[in-house]
Amino acid sequence: MARKTTSDDSEDVYSASDEQPPLSAAQAAAVAIEHLVELTSKHVQGVTRMEPTEDGWLVEIEVLEDRRIPSSADILALYEEEIDLDGNLLAYRRTKRFGRGNTDIGGNERR
Repeated sequence: MARKTTSDDSEDVYSASDEQPPLSAAQAAAVAIEHLVELTSKHVQGVTRMEPTEDGWLVEIEVLEDRRIPSSADILALYEEEIDLDGNLLAYRRTKRFGRGNTDIGGNERR
């Protein structure tokens, strides 16, 4: 927050206009990626979902868990992160691991 002082510098005056606006979806995604890379050292493939919450953002990120040869055999994972409106990490968890070539078309239905 920026500091404003009166002309005689006798007291600090803060206004609501000095406060930074909450994070946009793009900013939240970038911050979430930074947090996840710092925590896991994994290579991020991309953000797969963004949802606003009461306290900030829920961000789902796909990462490369295990590189294999050929690359179609790579193991990927989905992580969820909860970010507050200031960009602080509130929680994160791995929700799923899967092979790069696997698809989830049709959910868990058996045919």
